[in-house]
Amino acid sequence: MSIAYDYSQEKTSLVSRSAEKLLLIDGQRVASLSGRTFNTLNPATEQVLATISEGNADDVDRAVAAARRAFDGPWRTMRASERGQILLRLVELMKQHADEIAELESLDAGKPIAGVLRQDLPAAIDTLTYYAGWADKIHGEVVPTRDEALTYTLREPVGVVAAIVPWNFPLMIGMWKLAPALACGCTVVMKPAELTSLSALRIAELALEAGLPPGVFNIVTGPGRVVGDALVNHPDVDKVTFTGSPGVGRGILRGAAGNFKRVSLELGGKSANVIFEDADIDAATKAAASGIFFNAGQVCSAGSRVLAHEAVYDEVVERLTARANAIRIGNPQDRATVMGPVISEKQMKSILDYVDIGQKEGALLTTGGERIGTRGYFISPAVFANVKHEMRISQEEIFGPVVSVIKFKDEADALRIANGTAYSLAAGVWSHDMGRVQRFAKKARAGTVWINTYGYTDVRLPWGGERDSGFGREHGSAAIENFTEPKAVWMNLNV
Repeated sequence: MSIAYDYSQEKTSLVSRSAEKLLLIDGQRVASLSGRTFNTLNPATEQVLATISEGNADDVDRAVAAARRAFDGPWRTMRASERGQILLRLVELMKQHADEIAELESLDAGKPIAGVLRQDLPAAIDTLTYYAGWADKIHGEVVPTRDEALTYTLREPVGVVAAIVPWNFPLMIGMWKLAPALACGCTVVMKPAELTSLSALRIAELALEAGLPPGVFNIVTGPGRVVGDALVNHPDVDKVTFTGSPGVGRGILRGAAGNFKRVSLELGGKSANVIFEDADIDAATKAAASGIFFNAGQVCSAGSRVLAHEAVYDEVVERLTARANAIRIGNPQDRATVMGPVISEKQMKSILDYVDIGQKEGALLTTGGERIGTRGYFISPAVFANVKHEMRISQEEIFGPVVSVIKFKDEADALRIANGTAYSLAAGVWSHDMGRVQRFAKKARAGTVWINTYGYTDVRLPWGGERDSGFGREHGSAAIENFTEPKAVWMNLNV
């Protein structure tokens, strides 16, 4: 498999290689106090896109102090409806700059621009619009306790929020954290992933243009082991919201324990997509291919384990292999491209190592699993057949375009395999037997279960998992609870 890629046509109009991308603290673009910088690469070409200021603990101190001032001052005391109007103005600015934002995201993350325009950007705008509407609807309730007292509850913003954003969906997941936090009246210090900082920096500029007061939204770019650790351990950060790996999540919990700050974690996944013998096999395999190969498999809820009933197993393997071979891989800026590169050389090597592990374990590689070309981090989508449940490729999160197809005998066997990992983020089930799919949905250990579909999310529905997939929920009213604290008020009426 080869790539048709004209490197001479690479777009760089939006990203100046000469101008340093600065931190954003207290409404100002500033260099890091150390003066250190790092480069961000285009994963499709391995060329430098931009030079970015590398923040450290001192920069985090500046950003947290600015966020605290804004929280105690203009943002928390502003009318909730006015906060909502500012967020809606940001929505309109994002729409006006949609092509620019999509191109930045595509260049920086290697994401096919057609996918960004179809999913990432509309989802980010929808999230911001949804929570802008929540801003003046966050309220408590009167709770009658005694005749001589007026007793009621309030919901108040939790304070300064550290939002640590992953590299696989920097724009979309960044907004999942930013929008509800701001709507609730919190202020935010965001640390984008070191590999994908550009769209967040642009959104922050647009937020200031929309009227967001200085200090409400700050960005400190840099490595997680420095900037992330400083935020997690900072005594004046009240809440940490993180999406990323289970290993980093465990470290965040240890750091946050220092001052008992609140934490919500959305971590890894090894989601099972279960296809029974009575399913629509064409629809199921089409969705299964999309469920693992979308975004080059770099999706927490990717359906990386396809469980197929023994009666249809061979057909499922054959169809998935054919679909993998038909995927158009190439320049993410080409709207015909379906799959771009993975994010980095490190990630590419890790994925290829897993392909080697799967073959050594005895699984059958029916297609793919090879680097394409010598420039850019492109990998051909891989399908493994004859996978045993206990194999590492079935148990460990690969986070790449690699699917393991596992055979099962009956409903109980499918549930045993589906629930038999350390993760519990998502699952899918395909069957025309409504009793069967409802039993599966009830017994599957997953925060989301898709029935006769796979992969859809909506900001109005809770999102998250358990065990190594983290805890807490994003989206919907659950996110409002993430960023607010309940307060009880008791007023004596016999005075």
